[in-house]
Amino acid sequence: MRITYFYIIILTIIIGILSRSNNSVPLFIGDILYAILIYFGFRFLFINSKKTTSLLLGLIFCFCIEISQLIQLDWLVTIRKNALGHYILGQGFLFIDLICLAIGTIAAYFIDYYVLKINK
Repeated sequence: MRITYFYIIILTIIIGILSRSNNSVPLFIGDILYAILIYFGFRFLFINSKKTTSLLLGLIFCFCIEISQLIQLDWLVTIRKNALGHYILGQGFLFIDLICLAIGTIAAYFIDYYVLKINK
């Protein structure tokens, strides 16, 4: 089962990178994909936990990352200017991003629950 989550994580990363390199894809798609990645990352790490645990951890993690964008410490801004830091920590807080992150996390949960139907 863990390998399935690993493949989904890799696929989500590839789609996310492609979405950022294509100007016709709206930016909010990246936020949704980020949340999907985080959810399945938690499923991969905590394979024996309930899906609702991954749902809650994913929401908390994503919201913390987004809210942390309100913090403008010099060293944190420096990390965000780096490409990898930008992809992981984001750039600036937007309330709409919280909605996109919630949509992505909930969508991943439903994909996991109804499509994958992996136990727990």
